[in-house]
Amino acid sequence: MGVAERRAREKEELRLEILSAARELFVKEGFANVSMRRIAERIEYSPTTIYLYFQDKAGLLDCIVEERLQELVNQLHELDPGPEDPYESLRIGLRKYVDYWVAHPQDFRVAYMSDLRELDPDRPWRCQILAKELFDRLRESVRRCVDASGKARELELASQSVWASVYGIISLLVMRPSFPWVDQDQLIDSVVNTAVNGLH
Repeated sequence: MGVAERRAREKEELRLEILSAARELFVKEGFANVSMRRIAERIEYSPTTIYLYFQDKAGLLDCIVEERLQELVNQLHELDPGPEDPYESLRIGLRKYVDYWVAHPQDFRVAYMSDLRELDPDRPWRCQILAKELFDRLRESVRRCVDASGKARELELASQSVWASVYGIISLLVMRPSFPWVDQDQLIDSVVNTAVNGLH
């Protein structure tokens, strides 16, 4: 490995270390309570070093959420074209969505437990582009189900209702892991099936 390659690898490793420390602190202490200096102390570097990688604390948060959402988008794209049955296609997509966030609880807390627009309403949050892509995908899947049912439904209401169902189960499993849940797979399937069956 040459000098340039080694330096590039070291830079990427430090970048990932910064993101990991920021993620952990945002979850544990809350975004508002974490400073760039605090993150720097965690990784034993100076704040100046972090500013070489990220413009500010909001940029760090944006990057954390953007990278995780991109990974989820990529995994959902792998499901395409999926089953021809729109209900089964929606069911598979919702299950993938829930499983992904349950497997990444800290990232879910960072991504969805903060109102980014409230944190900085004037910032062009990059991660919001991916969040919109995810919801647009859900809306399109719901539209196909509504069309197949032949029943008159308000698409936005139906889409938000489905999203609220899966968001709810993810939030509960992430925020209340010590609750005596029934078998987790059965519970997730039950919530997803109830949401999808409501579109018939």
